[in-house]
Amino acid sequence: MADFRHAAQLALEAGFDGIELHGANGYLVDQFLQDGSNKRTDAYGGSVENRARFLLEALGELIPVFGADRVGLRLSPEGQWGDVHDSNPKATFGWLAERLCSLGLAYLHIIDPRIKGDSTLHEGREAVAAAFMRKHYAGTIIAAGGFNREEAMQIVDEGNADFVAFARWFSSNPDLPERLRHGWPLTPYKREAFWGGDEHGYSDFMPYQPLAALPEHDGAPFAVCGAECVQCGLRGPAHSMPCTQPEGSRACLVS
Repeated sequence: MADFRHAAQLALEAGFDGIELHGANGYLVDQFLQDGSNKRTDAYGGSVENRARFLLEALGELIPVFGADRVGLRLSPEGQWGDVHDSNPKATFGWLAERLCSLGLAYLHIIDPRIKGDSTLHEGREAVAAAFMRKHYAGTIIAAGGFNREEAMQIVDEGNADFVAFARWFSSNPDLPERLRHGWPLTPYKREAFWGGDEHGYSDFMPYQPLAALPEHDGAPFAVCGAECVQCGLRGPAHSMPCTQPEGSRACLVS
């Protein structure tokens, strides 16, 4: 447990505003919490109170360093990672959420089970995890996992989350908050660039530019290839960012 406090202290000295304990997605804290992976027979296994002991003790190391209002916790109710799953997730995470109410944490970061890592498991499925946790937790909830603009607005409007986190879409939309605010189209991300390669298809995406904001262009948009642009999803004359790249250029924005 001393390692958790040491890590928090280093983060504080480095100027971090806060710290999040990763208790989701099959990592160590999650392995203790869920009975599919936790087969211990000591004080850290068996009942939900025992299985949650490791998580609560870890929070107990972080809170004295930053203060509870600067410590968040990430959880993935009903998430499954190999043997990391729970036979009764509603009982486990419902009990935990109620236990956490008294700590005054900055937030709970709730990952919906419709995603697994960077993959969506259940296309079109309604987000359920944050709504369930809201029944047991009165503090701030950040929902995450496969949200689009409309779903994010809906879950906040319904009161089941206070914020919505996005991840994959930021890799291809550096101006994602502005695109969501104005309803601008999103640039599709390149999944094959998530875990390897260089900056191409990962950090070389450009902010969205509305057609009216663009300077005059001598050449016709997409004069070379006429393909769909990953910046705005449009083709030909409707394309919002005139293509000036030579044919075959690595800088071409066409997927």
